[in-house]
Amino acid sequence: MTLSTRAKILGLVLFVTTPFLAWGQALPAGAVMLTPSELPWKPGAAPVGAQFSELVGSRTQPGFYVERVQFPANFIHYPHAHPDNRTYTVISGTLYVGFGDKFEQAKLKALPPGSFWTEPANINHFLMTKDEPVFFQITGTGPSGTTFVDPAHDPRKK
Repeated sequence: MTLSTRAKILGLVLFVTTPFLAWGQALPAGAVMLTPSELPWKPGAAPVGAQFSELVGSRTQPGFYVERVQFPANFIHYPHAHPDNRTYTVISGTLYVGFGDKFEQAKLKALPPGSFWTEPANINHFLMTKDEPVFFQITGTGPSGTTFVDPAHDPRKK
């Protein structure tokens, strides 16, 4: 076997096995590395129909948290506020976001994938999806919560 042939075989072996080596690597303490299919989704109590995946920390505990959220198509999250400052990034789908005490479609801004926005603490806002589900990421500092402007819109009280 020539040196050139051995080099090609070694290159092929490394090309095929390297992804498996990286996949099985041990992460340092505190590190998180997840593919989309590995995200641990669970249903949310408010709003009903949403799903959440805690990536870092927890909104229910003190400290920094990051979570992914999925809203289904044709979904409305009525006016509400959170006690923490938050940042958001739309990952897929188009999310419609507005600020105020009353749900008003005229106040909604379409935020396509890659969009970013902030929500100051205790500012009322509302969200809506149209004909597609939407995935977005939230960062904030817990403990957090959700307070609806109109308690009748709070699904936890039904």
